[in-house]
Amino acid sequence: MGEMTLKDLSDAMGDIDFCMLSTRTQGGEIAARPMSNNGDVAYEGDSYFFTYEAARTVSDIERDPKVGLGFQGKKGLLGKPPLFISVEGHAELIRDKGAFEAHWTKDLDYWFKDGIDTPGIVLIKVHATRIHFWNGEDEGEVPLR
Repeated sequence: MGEMTLKDLSDAMGDIDFCMLSTRTQGGEIAARPMSNNGDVAYEGDSYFFTYEAARTVSDIERDPKVGLGFQGKKGLLGKPPLFISVEGHAELIRDKGAFEAHWTKDLDYWFKDGIDTPGIVLIKVHATRIHFWNGEDEGEVPLR
């Protein structure tokens, strides 16, 4: 088993722009969609994503806040597989402009033309409850508080 700290994984997750966010649908199926974390990953195991109120993601989270995140790093060194990170967590929907501003990056202007004033915008905060990684031949689970 390899050893990586929560800080190591947070740094790696911040360098991976897109991940797959998985939710449970009304019918019980798993729905996954690509989401950009814009490098906004906290050392406590939190990830942040912006979406629209009307997105199915929002209604899925309102019904069941348990979510999964799947990250894949760039090509590994010396032909080894890249870093893979699997996060299980609880999602929180935030509709506060102060929180929007705290997590906003200029790159988001492409998707949300009016910035934090874009009508119907929602911030998703995913707090990790379990993080597992595979890094080349190493794998492990990072202890969380």
